[in-house]
Amino acid sequence: MDEHDPHHRRRWRPFSGLRNNFLAGLVIVVPIAITMWMIWTFVGWIDSWVLPFVPGAYHPDALINRFFGDSAWFKWIFGEEEVSVNIRGVGVVLFLLFTVLVGWITKGLIGRSLLHWAEGLVDRMPVVRSLYNGIKQIAETVFAQTETKFDKACLVEYPRKGIWAIAFVSTNARGEIDQRIPVDEPIISVFLPTTPNPTSGFLLFVPQHSVIMLDMSVEDAAKLVISAGLVYPNPKDPSKAKPAGITGK
Repeated sequence: MDEHDPHHRRRWRPFSGLRNNFLAGLVIVVPIAITMWMIWTFVGWIDSWVLPFVPGAYHPDALINRFFGDSAWFKWIFGEEEVSVNIRGVGVVLFLLFTVLVGWITKGLIGRSLLHWAEGLVDRMPVVRSLYNGIKQIAETVFAQTETKFDKACLVEYPRKGIWAIAFVSTNARGEIDQRIPVDEPIISVFLPTTPNPTSGFLLFVPQHSVIMLDMSVEDAAKLVISAGLVYPNPKDPSKAKPAGITGK
């Protein structure tokens, strides 16, 4: 065929390149913008909770006016009026220092004694006791400095036979749960996350023969869950995931 045949020529689209560049730019800009917005909002939220407990004389704008208000260059830049600034992150810094101080105190004998006394007092309050103990267990699970983590990624049949879902192996079931389940084989506890938010999900106790272990890492399986199946791990180079639908070696 003649390559100059008009029926075989590509249609010239003047804005196709512009659209492709725009979409490529969105892939870069949107994650950065959302991440920065979330950090900025979170820092502002912490400041709004912490700064009201700080005396007004020690707020950033009060300190700037106190130490630099009489200087000539300050008056030349800002005039005679007092400057009012909103420095994000001051409350976060104070919160971090306060938290470190509390952690250092509770490691000592006096701090541990005070903590046990306060927790004993809370245990005598019906509603507060349940709320505090639940939040404490979550905090210990998330922030505890231990090596406890999911061992492997796996597949389980959920929500019915013939439908498979990605889950994460927690540990072997123990105690009453292991004794009450009428199966003559080890019972594995797995966490089945939801998509696209893997922090929520279901705790399942599954017989060992019903669990298919995966070679992919827990991180790769989490990417697959978060992306709703759009990003699959690369079997040759796990550090380079590839989108679903791309075939080839």
